Order: sequence, then C-alpha cells, then structure tokens
Amino acid sequence: MHPAQGNDHPVKPLLFLALAIALVPVTGRAEPASQRVLNVGYYEFAPAIYSDARGVARGEVAELTRRVAKHAGYGVSFRALPSARLYAALENGSIDLWPGAQGKPELAAHTLEGRHTLSHINLNLYFRPDTPVPRIPDDLAGQALILINGYSYWPRITGMLDDPALNLRLLRTSTHVSALEMLRRRRGDYLLDYQIPVEQARQRLQMEALPHLRVEQVPIRFIVSRHARGSAQIVAALDRAYEELRAAGEDLSLPTD
Repeated sequence: MHPAQGNDHPVKPLLFLALAIALVPVTGRAEPASQRVLNVGYYEFAPAIYSDARGVARGEVAELTRRVAKHAGYGVSFRALPSARLYAALENGSIDLWPGAQGKPELAAHTLEGRHTLSHINLNLYFRPDTPVPRIPDDLAGQALILINGYSYWPRITGMLDDPALNLRLLRTSTHVSALEMLRRRRGDYLLDYQIPVEQARQRLQMEALPHLRVEQVPIRFIVSRHARGSAQIVAALDRAYEELRAAGEDLSLPTD
C-alpha cells in the first residue's frame, strides 16, 4: 500500500466541510421585519399640530408623536382631516392613531386611550373688555356666540349650545383670526374657542389679551382605534416608549394652557 493512501492530510476534510457549509442555504436566519407605519390623524390646531405649506404635519404635538412612535418601533404617516371625518376614520380603522382629546363619548366604543397625559388644552369663553364677566350659562341667554367650524365639544357644552331656553344665536367662522375679528367688531357677543390657537391668532392681530372664563380643560393623550390591527399592542408600545424616554431624561413636555 502506498503510504499516502492510508494517511490523508487532515486539512482536506476541514476544507470539504467548510465548502459544504458555505453551499447549504441558510433558511433559519430571520430577515429584518419591515417597519409598521401607523396612520396618524389630526385636525388643524396650530401651533400645537398643523400642516405646513407642503402639507407636512408640524408643531410640538406632531414632533412628540414622531419621537414616541419611533422609539416604539413604528413609522408614522400623518393625515389632516376635519374633525367629523377624523372621528369616522377612527371608528372604521382607516386611522390608527390620533394624538387628541381624551374622553370623547362618541369614540368610547371605538378607541383605546394611552395612560399618559401629553398636555392639557383649555376651552374658554372670550368676551370684550367692556363686557361684564358673564355667569355661565344664564348671562348667555339671547346672545350671539361665535364658534369655529369643524370643532366638536363635550356633552355638557353641546347641551348648553342646544338649550332652547338660552336661545343662543350661533355664528360660525372658519378661522381663529376671523373669530377674533368678529368679536372685536361686535359682530358677536362672546367667542367659544381653544386657548392655544386663540393666543396665536391674537398675537398675529396684535390684539391685547382678552378676558375669558375657562369652561373645559381637556387632557391630550394617544388615542388608538380599536379597529387598527394589533390596537392593544400599539397602545402598550406607545405607553412603554413614552415611559422609557421620560426615564432616560428626555424632555417630553408640551405647552399647556
């Protein structure tokens, strides 16, 4: 027997083994999952959240939503909608998430709310400096009340607006600037509006601060449609992400009235 026939070089089997391993397809390796993109609805509420000239969602509420969603592992796609269409989209699941008002009765059966209050907004009754401080609702009887188109209110406020005994004259306008102009020009007696956009509009008009009474304080939270795929997981992930960012010392504060 030739000496080489019974004593193969030990490196050869290792080379064959390495080659065999390289040629075997790796079927068990997990591919990175594509990121879930949440459809985020909002209505124009400058400066907290609004559409810029290119239609991109801006404002501190939009930026906080992006930060928390990213930390939770989600992308976001913002869509501006009038309030009635936004609520309908949450009810049918075409919008996954709304950073908006807690406790809307019409949404209760269709949404889940996050644990954390992101901010508060005030709904105020504004009046001119020469108007006596009104008793609500008695002194509103028979008066002209200015409202912003597209906004909805809580049952207590809606009941007051619809109360036939008060006989309110409801005047609607499309912008906060025009609403303040109407009040200033005495085309209405009172204005029911939210403080954040009113302050921005007032500064734009270079008006002095108006006297007002707060009629409602509204907590802002992450509101998730129950009809969104994995809605409970989305709420839990956003809550957890918010807590982790806060624990890491991130500034998550938003302007509060």
